[in-house]
Formats: sequence, C-alpha cells, structure tokens
Amino acid sequence: QVQLVESGGGLVQAGGSLRLSCVVSGSIFSTNVMGWYRQAPGKKRELVAAITPSGTTYADSVKDRFTISRDSAKVYLQMNSLKPEDTAVYYCNAHLLTSASSHYADYWGQGTQVTVSS
Repeated sequence: QVQLVESGGGLVQAGGSLRLSCVVSGSIFSTNVMGWYRQAPGKKRELVAAITPSGTTYADSVKDRFTISRDSAKVYLQMNSLKPEDTAVYYCNAHLLTSASSHYADYWGQGTQVTVSS
C-alpha cells in the first residue's frame, strides 16, 4: 500500500514563506514524476510544480516564487513571496510503479491547507 503524507501547511501573511513536505512510503519499485497540485474553493485542481529525472516545471503563476525539490522518497515545495491567491489545499502527487503492479499510476496525499492573509 502506498501512502503520501503532506505537512507544512498553515496560515501566513502575504509576502511570507512556507515549506511543504511530502513523504512517500510503501512497496515502491520506481517513481517517475512527483509534484504538487492545489485546489482553491470553487476551482479545479491545478498543477503547481512537478519534478522528474529530466527537470522541473512550474505553473506560470508561481514561477520565480516557488521551488520544488526531491530527496529520494520525499518531495518539497518551498513557497516564497506568498500571495492571497495562493490560498488553497495543496496536494502531493506521485506517478509511480509499485512492486505489485505492472504499470505506473497516480497516487495522492490527503492535502494540506495553505492560507495567505492580506
């Protein structure tokens, strides 16, 4: 069984910083992509940042403010210069292959709330 557990969310004033962490555990054979998504009230879930063996990608709205990094089975999102519009539930995502499967699949964390006050 694969588990993704996020931490690091909270309430911060505009201009502040937060660092999200996600730990992936379970019988994992290979991880292709790891990333962070967010969903604000009344909006669709959107990609914030992703990291692969080839590099990183960011949503235009967070470029130059957010940085994604990975350390083995952990993925981080450093968020600087936060804005009220960054307020959302942030979800960790991993596209991986388990030891019990023959194909890659997406796995999700439970989400962590980030609230940026103006």
